[in-house]
Amino acid sequence: MAELNINGNRRMLIGKVVSDKADKTIVVLVETLVKHPLYKKYIRRRTKFMAHDPANDCKIGDKVQIVEFRPLSRRKRWHLDKILEKAV
Repeated sequence: MAELNINGNRRMLIGKVVSDKADKTIVVLVETLVKHPLYKKYIRRRTKFMAHDPANDCKIGDKVQIVEFRPLSRRKRWHLDKILEKAV
């Protein structure tokens, strides 16, 4: 689900919203596939990122694209770029 596009100096990631409880903040789960160095098997790595959602548009289950941004708080360094797919 993760997509690392280097566009200028800003990384873009695609993930799924797992929490929207905080005001103007979403938690996005990003999955990447990494090849094991010895066994050559692909392993799924999961990372959670906190992203700024200024309009509180996102809900749990939405597929979103986030972009690297200046630090807004201790853990929030990403900004919502666009909602790719709304949850049903």
